[in-house]
Amino acid sequence: MSKKFMKVQRIEHGTVIDHILPGRAFDVLRVLGISTDRSMSILINSHSAKGGTKDILKIEDVELSDEEASRLALVSPHATVNIIVEGKVVKKFNAEAPVMVRGVLSCSNPNCISNQNEPIQSEFRLSLDSEHRYVCTYCQRDIVDLARRIRS
Repeated sequence: MSKKFMKVQRIEHGTVIDHILPGRAFDVLRVLGISTDRSMSILINSHSAKGGTKDILKIEDVELSDEEASRLALVSPHATVNIIVEGKVVKKFNAEAPVMVRGVLSCSNPNCISNQNEPIQSEFRLSLDSEHRYVCTYCQRDIVDLARRIRS
């Protein structure tokens, strides 16, 4: 049996996000507010040379800022961002989860003050453990599924 590969066309200008957690590519698009109307390639559960699987996004004519990369890290910590100009990688960095997040996440506790029409922003801090959890500053509720808690 021969191996068949589908070639994904390279992009001339834009962003390639590699090493996205498997199955999280569409969460990344939602967190970044990028419409699927754009020209892009989406690879889901692609083979990883490091073992296992990963998702990959190639988005034409979009360059992620450091702030957007931090948002990306909320749903896929350790993803790699490659900025492409004229077909070449001009900047490469790892998305890093911010220690503090304000106004981006919503608390899952309906009784939390951040959900009570008060003039405050939601505020979460990264937990000290290695599980990539955020904790609400006001009610101490852990947020595990960050993709569902991101405000649009």
